[in-house]
This record gives sequence, C-alpha cells and structure tokens, in this order.
Amino acid sequence: MRSTDPGNRPANRAALAALRSACRNLVFRPHDIARQLDEQGRYELPLEKDFPFHIALFHLKSGQYTPTWNWHERLELTTPLDGPLHMRMGEQTVKLDAGDLLIVDNLQLHNYEDFPGFDTRVVTLTFMPEFVYTPGSPVCDYTFLLPFYAKRDGRAYRLPATDESAGPVMQALVELLHRYFGSGRLAPDQCGCKASFLQILYQLIRRFEAVTILRADFVRHRQRAERLARLFEFVRMNYAERISVAQAAQLTHLSQPQFMKLFRKVTGMTFVAYLTRVRLTQALRLLRETELSVAEIAASAGFSDQSYFDRRFRRAFGKTPREYRADTPVTAPQ
Repeated sequence: MRSTDPGNRPANRAALAALRSACRNLVFRPHDIARQLDEQGRYELPLEKDFPFHIALFHLKSGQYTPTWNWHERLELTTPLDGPLHMRMGEQTVKLDAGDLLIVDNLQLHNYEDFPGFDTRVVTLTFMPEFVYTPGSPVCDYTFLLPFYAKRDGRAYRLPATDESAGPVMQALVELLHRYFGSGRLAPDQCGCKASFLQILYQLIRRFEAVTILRADFVRHRQRAERLARLFEFVRMNYAERISVAQAAQLTHLSQPQFMKLFRKVTGMTFVAYLTRVRLTQALRLLRETELSVAEIAASAGFSDQSYFDRRFRRAFGKTPREYRADTPVTAPQ
C-alpha cells in the first residue's frame, strides 16, 4: 500500500497513526457491491430502525473491485486509511489522500475509480438522516446535516488530513470504531457511538460553516431529495424501457425546465446521462452473472443499438463488453 503524509501537523500525523492502529485488528473485506445488488440493481443496506447507522470496512485494489455506480438515500462519509482514493460523483472525480474525509453526494451516481497502484483500506460511515435529526428533535440538531444538503456551489466537500479539524475528526473516529466494533450492540454502546459520531459532524459543520442555511431551506432540500428518490426507484424498475425527460418531469410533478434544472443540481448530470449510467451498471451485472450474448445484454439493459452500447461501455469502464467478460469469469449472484 502507498502511504501518504497528512502534511506538517504533528497532531494530525499522530491522529492518523492512531486511526490505523485502531484498525489493525479489524477485518477489511474486498469491495464487491455488484454481488449485493438485486435484480433491479438496487443496493439495499438493512439498518436497524432504532439505530440507522453502519460502518463498512473495505480493502480496495486495482482491478479487484467492481466499478458499479450506485446511489442511496443514506448519507455517507468515506475516508481512506492508506491512500490515495479517487471517488467519482456525477461528472466530477474527487481525489483523496490518506486521512482525508469526503462527504459523499449520496444522490449522485458514485463509485470508486481505478488507477495504477490503487491499494487502500477504506472506512465508510453511512446513516439515515433521522439518526441525527427528526422533526421532533431540537431545532439545532438539523445543523449537523447541513454539509450533506447545502452544497450550493457544486463542489465536493472534502476535509483534508492537513486541516486543523482533521485531527479531532480522526480522534473521534478512533473512539467510534472502538465502540462500534467493541463489546456489543447494547444501548450504552450505541449511545457512545452516536456521541463520537456527532463529534465528527460537529467538526464538519465548523469547517464548512459557510454552508449555513435556514431550517426552511433545509426542509426544502430534503423534500426535493425525496421527490427525486421516487424517480430513481422508477428508473431502477424500468431502466430497459424508453423513459423520456418529459415523463421523468411528470413523475416528479415538475415542469420540464424545473425538472432539468433540479435534476442536474442534485445529481450533477443530465437525466439522459443518468439513465445511461444506470443501464451500463445493469449491463455490467449481466456480463458478470449470466452467459447471455453481448447483443442480448445490450437489449436487456435498454440499448437498442449495440455499437452505441459498446462505445458507451468502453468509455465508462475502459474495456469493451467482450474484453470485460474475457477478464471477468461468469459468477452466479449471491
């Protein structure tokens, strides 16, 4: 693994060393989201109703993971331990070094990008918004979620390991890992996990304090996200059918101009580009899990023109469908 140094802050270097030490005896599994998708390509992570929070530990290596795009309603933070890590979100690629923390734009189609020498462990924190804030919570609690919803300028929110807030974040993450993977899942353990997690969120709102918005704006952001989430589910169920922009706008109860503006703002891409990505993800799964011909897979994924499918697949994954299948043995879904 390639190591990176969190700048010239001794406290940050010590915090990153402590984080790596806390992870020494934890199990980091290969990342293979494709095996966890259902027939519609949906990635569901069951979360406890009373504790909708989860920590995933992955070990990513070049050529040894599936570059599958996905979205989810869960909010997410990701940090590489050994670095570097390239995260694709919508049409932008965010490059991370060890100890950097990324606020994942969960409604944008996102995945990890491969590159020579890619080899790092990754810690991912995922949770439902109600873990932190519900309408009955104190008003101040919604502030913890602002960095996830108030990204008005289109840029990714990345906390570099060199930032003064990064040291306290890594220290809180060490405590969180000890509590989450510690003695059990009893109520005191869960309280401790939440306390450590809120400390991480507190440092993020301090770092990104410029994103402060009114509570009414925050509620509106969530409503828009929920409206588009219904459309995303429709696309997952009907991706092989012809779905026009006009139809998508109608499903969200917006005019076509309003829909196109909102969709691009939330997802970082046009609806047509999004639909193409979803279809390519389905084609990737079929190449891995079936013996259908490339022509049959193109048709099943919603591509009426195989040559167009070949071009888009190569542009997305760096290989033609036939080349990808030659390098990837067919495996039954689990």
